[in-house]
Amino acid sequence: MRILLIEDEAEVASYILNGLAELGYVVEHVADGREGLILATRGSYDALVIDLMLPGLAGLGVLRTLRGAGVKTPTLILTARASVPDRVEGLNAGADDYMTKPFAFSELFARLNALTRRPPLVARETILKVADLEMDLVERRVTRGGKKIDLLPREFELLRYLMQNAERIVTRTMVLEHVWEFHFDPRSKIIETHMSRVRAKIDKGAERQLIHTIRGYGYVIRGHP
Repeated sequence: MRILLIEDEAEVASYILNGLAELGYVVEHVADGREGLILATRGSYDALVIDLMLPGLAGLGVLRTLRGAGVKTPTLILTARASVPDRVEGLNAGADDYMTKPFAFSELFARLNALTRRPPLVARETILKVADLEMDLVERRVTRGGKKIDLLPREFELLRYLMQNAERIVTRTMVLEHVWEFHFDPRSKIIETHMSRVRAKIDKGAERQLIHTIRGYGYVIRGHP
């Protein structure tokens, strides 16, 4: 069984590595969030153990990026952050289990066993396509007609949400909740401004417009006329 441990506390990491090795686990360890993200997306692991407070990229950032890219490897958050809001945030970000420090190794081992016994989830596609527009969720790369399109992070998330709901109208409220995580309307032009930028980058110079405004309802991306 292969485990990826993303933990920057040397003493904690050594404790886990030694304990799992004695039980026959193969464990890879990195102390940096960005390096862990690369390994988790490219490697084949039975489970991930991720700390939240990491250099390079925080644990929640690692987890959200993995889940957004369709990586469904069972994941246990192991952290000193023990409040209920922290737990809720971690689980909502895609963690399968949440464990706080200090911890007993026997419990960690039992939780990992429980995670790896679960039936595998159906993997989500990591490539989204609408007509000749393509988005690679792992590489975070967007092309149209084979030509690369550079998007800012929020523009990327906005386009991703549209593409994941291709042919369906998404309302302003839906966009605010899923892209900005706002559960209220700030009464600003934030959506219109970003949508205008995305549309300019995606549809400019193309024979056919993909992103449409549905007056009084919201927006839709269509692959068919």
